[in-house]
Amino acid sequence: MPASWTGSAPLDVPRGLAGVIVTDTALGDVRGREGFYHYRHYSAIELAQRRGFEDVWYLMFHGELPGRAASADFAARTAGLRHLPDEVREALPAIARASAVSGPSAGLRTALSLLGASAGFRPVYDIGPDRRRTDALAVCAAVPTLLTALHRLGQGLEPVGPRDDLPFAANYLYMLTGAEPDATRARAVEQYLISTIDHGFNASTFTARVVASTGADLAACLVAAVGALSGPLHGGAPSRAMDTLDAIGTPDRIDGWIREQVLAGGRIMGFGHPVYRTEDPRSRMLRSIAQGFGGPLVDFAVEVERQVEAILAELKPGRELHTNVEFYAGVVMELCGLPREMFTPTFCAARMVGWSANILEQAEDAKIIRPAARYVGTPPPHPVPAP
Repeated sequence: MPASWTGSAPLDVPRGLAGVIVTDTALGDVRGREGFYHYRHYSAIELAQRRGFEDVWYLMFHGELPGRAASADFAARTAGLRHLPDEVREALPAIARASAVSGPSAGLRTALSLLGASAGFRPVYDIGPDRRRTDALAVCAAVPTLLTALHRLGQGLEPVGPRDDLPFAANYLYMLTGAEPDATRARAVEQYLISTIDHGFNASTFTARVVASTGADLAACLVAAVGALSGPLHGGAPSRAMDTLDAIGTPDRIDGWIREQVLAGGRIMGFGHPVYRTEDPRSRMLRSIAQGFGGPLVDFAVEVERQVEAILAELKPGRELHTNVEFYAGVVMELCGLPREMFTPTFCAARMVGWSANILEQAEDAKIIRPAARYVGTPPPHPVPAP
């Protein structure tokens, strides 16, 4: 097993650092055995059901929910930050061409670096809390503009500029499609975005905090987090869950297709979670949203969920494998008109707020994160052979 250095002797820890406490946080937690997670001291699902995206963003950055006046001021302030600097906007066509195969998430890494350099971001180690928060607001507000512009340019379309009069989610859909969305779809996407702002010390959040612990600038921290999120075992799964539904095709094929995959050792995308040992509360909420739309896709997804859980319970008893956020996230985004190549970028647009809040918190701690590894290669030292 890997080891971490305590100052005097290595300490064995679980593979993948599973369950290892690495720091204290006031931002939230995931209680996997209960099927519950929270932002600050509020249920994340209740926030998604009762509040707008900007209010939850404010909560993550300021530690409390805003009143009416503060909410309106914050929404207006962040809306004004959606517009890109000229040097960044002018570079986007070249970035979109270079990332034509890999997509907007890959292009975002380059665009984020450019945005940070253009704005003169300095290492978080060298600036105070107010400047750090200002930088974080600017990035979180600009990322949807970057992502939608990169997508549209990749499709041979002109980017659609942001509208200051639309809320975060509605403006995101407007910039993506060029049409103002109806209220039902805008609210569905908003609830999805709120539910994915933060989720404990997942791989990308931990990555952001590791880089922040070095004192690097905010853009560098976020570029690292985007890289972690891009992996198919992390944020890259929503579109793959929809690909699974496509591969199954019809209800009569569910049992045979799933059994074949499981018995061959394959993974069923959209099922299972490293923390939850019960139903993922995000999946429960998104299923309800999907069922509000109704239609053949929703009926099929619900039936796939029912049969897959029964088959997994039979073939992998005791594992408690249920749908995770990606399964119904893909269904909801498809129903709201988002192209599949934008599923992970949309996840990324929400998680920017959670990553940034974690970076702001980590920046208050001057201790660099520096674990150790157990060397398992050929015992050293070997004599160096003559040439």
